[in-house]
Amino acid sequence: MVERGQSETGARGEPTRGSTARRIVLGAQLRRLREAAGLSRSEAGYVIRASDSKLSRLELGRVAFKERDVSDLLITYGVEDAAEREAFLEMVRQANQPGWWRRYNDVMPGWFHDFVGLEESAERIQAYELQFVPGLLQTEEYARSIMTRGRPEHAPPDTERRIALRMQRQKILTGVHPTKLWVVIDESVLHRPIGGRRVLREQLKHLLDASRQPNITVQVVPNALSGYAAEGPFMILRFAEPELPDVVYIEHLSGALYLDSQEEIETYSRSIDRLSVDAETPDRSRQLLSKVIAEI
Repeated sequence: MVERGQSETGARGEPTRGSTARRIVLGAQLRRLREAAGLSRSEAGYVIRASDSKLSRLELGRVAFKERDVSDLLITYGVEDAAEREAFLEMVRQANQPGWWRRYNDVMPGWFHDFVGLEESAERIQAYELQFVPGLLQTEEYARSIMTRGRPEHAPPDTERRIALRMQRQKILTGVHPTKLWVVIDESVLHRPIGGRRVLREQLKHLLDASRQPNITVQVVPNALSGYAAEGPFMILRFAEPELPDVVYIEHLSGALYLDSQEEIETYSRSIDRLSVDAETPDRSRQLLSKVIAEI
């Protein structure tokens, strides 16, 4: 993974991190400036011919910024220092850079765009999975088996593009400043024959190899303790930027939920903590993986 703040791709063609994060941070900084100036959203919105709701979306980082709008807002908020204004406008330019995932628009549902942007901006990801190996640790064949419901010969025409997107997402785990990933997996995942014995065996070997990387932790919840600490899979995305709140991501068949209230974050943080206590230690989990691999 390339360093935050570089252009769309680095020297090795790795995706950048942070365009989504920069947009959210910029929005938060503009909101603080507005509040310091004693202006309501409606009053600030009037300056750039925007509704109250549009300005709210801008301050939440949910829509792209226009340099002219930001420049007008900075004048309204009393930011007169040329260097400070230019720093804001440079952030606008960086935040508006298209994410690498845009090239996969044809195979990505609209609700998934926000997640990929947040995922590649996260400093640390915690995840619980009870059906599959998490997508960030899947092999191509394992992912293909899931996407084709075990019938690769009848794969939809966009299958290979969807697999390529998943493999590209995994690049956040490598490079100069890799994302820290901590996954807790239900033991049943190790025995579910996704793709058949050979595909499952190769997947578990890949999972075992990944668990030895310094930025990746894998724990397995034994069957005897399964089902007590959480009723479904979820992810917690945590960010280095203090302006960015942690986000809980819960995916379902037709979309996803993004939870970011303090109460919700605490609930899921306690759940992942309980899961990590119930699960085998990382060392014991590797031993269990080795045992299952030998038995397949």
